[in-house]
Amino acid sequence: MNQEMAEEIAYGWKYDGDYSFYDMTEDEEDLEEFLQSERTGYYVVKKEGEWIGYYCFEENGKGEIEIGLGMKPELTGKGLGLEFFQLGIEFALEQYGPADLFLSVAAFNQRAIKVYQKAGFIPVKTFMQDTNGSRFEFVRMKFNPKGE
Repeated sequence: MNQEMAEEIAYGWKYDGDYSFYDMTEDEEDLEEFLQSERTGYYVVKKEGEWIGYYCFEENGKGEIEIGLGMKPELTGKGLGLEFFQLGIEFALEQYGPADLFLSVAAFNQRAIKVYQKAGFIPVKTFMQDTNGSRFEFVRMKFNPKGE
């Protein structure tokens, strides 16, 4: 991901209703980190020449990868999530060969949680996190490629 792509995602991608929680501009600290980072481990997904989403993969030194992702707002809620998510999982497995994949998702986002579960992720804990000027419940989910 280059700076132009990061800026388009940060300022141009706006989600509807409750999902505006995921707008990059909702949390100044996250926005600054996204725009200022070297973006190591950030990848943009294109389909037919159009950016459809992005992934961030962070290694923790224990053979585990933390996944961050975002899908272009106009494409959400249209049944494309599982295919998009599986692309990211396949890439992470090929690129990093992790023992486990993890992600955290806002608990209200049942639409995403269902997609992650269909892809084989299981909830392992819930926790509270300060973000977007308030405190929200999140679900931590895990995927073990070996099915363990």
